[in-house]
Amino acid sequence: MVQSLADVRDRAGTALFLRVAGPDGLASRERIHGTPGPRWFPPGSAIRTVHGDASMFVGGMRALLLQSLHPAAMAAVAAHSGYRGDPWGRLARTSTFLAVTTFGTIDDATAAIERVRWVHERIRGVTPEGLAYFAGDPALLRWVHVAEVDSFLRAHRVYGQRPLDAAGADEYVAQASRVAVELGAERVPESVAELAKALEEFRPELAPSTAARDAADFLLHEPPVPRSLRPGYALLARAAVASMPPWTFELLGLDRPGPVGLSASRTAGAVATRSIRWMLGPDDASRVAGVG
Repeated sequence: MVQSLADVRDRAGTALFLRVAGPDGLASRERIHGTPGPRWFPPGSAIRTVHGDASMFVGGMRALLLQSLHPAAMAAVAAHSGYRGDPWGRLARTSTFLAVTTFGTIDDATAAIERVRWVHERIRGVTPEGLAYFAGDPALLRWVHVAEVDSFLRAHRVYGQRPLDAAGADEYVAQASRVAVELGAERVPESVAELAKALEEFRPELAPSTAARDAADFLLHEPPVPRSLRPGYALLARAAVASMPPWTFELLGLDRPGPVGLSASRTAGAVATRSIRWMLGPDDASRVAGVG
């Protein structure tokens, strides 16, 4: 029996969604979007626009690379997250959290935040350099938030279906700060200007490490995806790397692309995000949200 193009798209979109959201993704999606009740963010808000767009695939990968440059954050991820042993499980948990806090009811979002705070309380240790870390540290939570929001916003401005204007970008940063504050972060930026300042403030704390370079190698060269998906994954990875701040390349041991490479990487990212958007549907935020 010959399948229609729509059938092919639906099958591919569902397979991609379940890969990112996990085997319980369909049930979680129904609960997040179908449960009645007040939400933190109304339809049409900037955070819904960003977190419901296929550009999150690029932004999420960029965020992981950027976050790894903080020695304490990377040590916590390497020792406690299971990103190598269970990368898809970790991605599903992260994507579900983003979806719940962006699109879910206030009760569900609050419960999700409480669960994460409970986990953070139990993640403590010492880096190979002897630096003590605690996942619930307000300053460390601030770094994770800054890296995520900067990455999601930058990816959306380049690859988003409806890129935000300056006011929309400020709205996004302000709305995203609410979740970070609820998690326990301190001095959370609430505008694009404050976000840029916060990222600059962290630079003295960022440093190369074996763990960060191992994570970059894993994400970029040992992707935990079937061979059939690797060409598309490679396009996303190329776009994510090219969008990194210039000063990060040496720290991560990556080659910085030149003008031609940057242009090719942007084209690669556009092709990948448009393909994902086609598979998931142009306006179906319930299938895109939280892929970072």
